[in-house]
Amino acid sequence: MKIVHTLPLVALLLAGGALAEGAHWGYHGQHGPKHWEGECQMGKAQSPINIRTAAATPADLPALTFQYQPSGVQLVNNGHTVQLNIAPGSRIRIGEDVYELLQFHFHTPSEEQINGKPADMVAHLVHKNDQGQLAVVAVLFKVGAENAALKSFWKDLPRKEGKQELDLQFNAFDLLPENFGYYAFSGSLTTPPCTEGVRWQVLKEPVTLSRAQLNAFKKIFPMNARPVQPLNDREVKASK
Repeated sequence: MKIVHTLPLVALLLAGGALAEGAHWGYHGQHGPKHWEGECQMGKAQSPINIRTAAATPADLPALTFQYQPSGVQLVNNGHTVQLNIAPGSRIRIGEDVYELLQFHFHTPSEEQINGKPADMVAHLVHKNDQGQLAVVAVLFKVGAENAALKSFWKDLPRKEGKQELDLQFNAFDLLPENFGYYAFSGSLTTPPCTEGVRWQVLKEPVTLSRAQLNAFKKIFPMNARPVQPLNDREVKASK
């Protein structure tokens, strides 16, 4: 994975991947993904991807150890998604590698596909290590039982762009499924400028959210998913 410049990328991530300056972008029409610039068009290791489970290579991947804790959160509508910025202190260990949790945000439908099918929604949990390298954990959601973790802040989903501090301590661990088996590959940010060198972990086991919870998000962002990108010569590994 290549090393990226820390300060610009952190600013980028805290803005939900949106460019602070430059061309307007979105998910439809003349500002849609076909017209995104930079690595979005020229990159060869772009995200998201379609994960073909039969083609994934079984591997002894390092365990994911989530060292998350209750944290103060800032709720943001950045015009592209709803994002929760997390106060420092929550981390993930991937084997011996340690990454700090910066934020998580949502896409509907899921940007990742499993055997050609997206889930109803996905949460991307974005982490950064001391070298400025990024690791994203994707948690897939399917419609079913109400999600208790989402319920704690879902009523506060901001319909207009802006930021607000939430009067709660949120533990991102509550978003995770029971099992941490995952697919691993090298990819990119899924929004402009689509910077590559991102370490991706897509959890195999989905979690649920209710139809009402999904509809509440879709009233704000009916569709905010980038289409899947060519795998090219990348290998997708699956934890055993």
